Amino acid sequence: MKKFFLVFFTVCMLAFFFPELCPAQETEPDTGIPGFPYIDLNVREAKTNKEVALSIQLLILLSVLTIAPSIVILMTSFLRIAIVFDFIKRSLSLQQVPPTQVLMGIALFLTLFIMWPTFTAMYENAFKPFSEEKIGIEDLYKNAESPLRIFMFRQLDNNYDNIRLFMNMQNLPKPKTDKDVPTYILIPAFVLNELTIAFKIGIFLFLPFIIIDMVVASTLMSMGMIMLPPVMISMPFKLILFVLINGWDLIVRKLIETFL
Repeated sequence: MKKFFLVFFTVCMLAFFFPELCPAQETEPDTGIPGFPYIDLNVREAKTNKEVALSIQLLILLSVLTIAPSIVILMTSFLRIAIVFDFIKRSLSLQQVPPTQVLMGIALFLTLFIMWPTFTAMYENAFKPFSEEKIGIEDLYKNAESPLRIFMFRQLDNNYDNIRLFMNMQNLPKPKTDKDVPTYILIPAFVLNELTIAFKIGIFLFLPFIIIDMVVASTLMSMGMIMLPPVMISMPFKLILFVLINGWDLIVRKLIETFL
């Protein structure tokens, strides 16, 4: 089997680099198969400046697609939710359960739930008019950017300290309105704000479970059971407390309320 693939690969390479070695074959007339698409990609020299600009826009679009995961993580509610879920896992002293992939999947679908109105506005105001040829590529970018900017400004909650920080770093004048804040300033300010809020929530999540760890550790020391790890005893109590108070429901509800 390996020899067959080796011979097949060699023949294909010879046919590609040395086409004169392969005899020409008569082609049948193109009759066309209804209902079956044909994809063709031609590469040629650009004849006008408009074609050059279109090629550059295509390259920029491909570049944006490569950083799409970063856009989803940093410009939506995903960052705060993912950090809070990781804090929950660590505060419960859990190592493998639930798996990180499961937590990130839950965070992704919660992000879709929270960001759905924003995504709908982007589709209705940007993609749909562009597909109907009512607006151009510049209007597409502006109309798609506007709902995201509104979402990020709402999460800042009139806390413009991070915006002032980055504006001062760029020696930009003090903005009079939100429209005067560039997007490349708004994004890092939003990321720092999300990190701050997520860590504040994580601290409040850690406090009750730290108390349980301290009580268990002091009890074991008073009983002389120094060699027994306190985490082994405290983890079942923390899980029981988390289940009794319906922890997942409370955390998810409060997380969603922080965005609303």
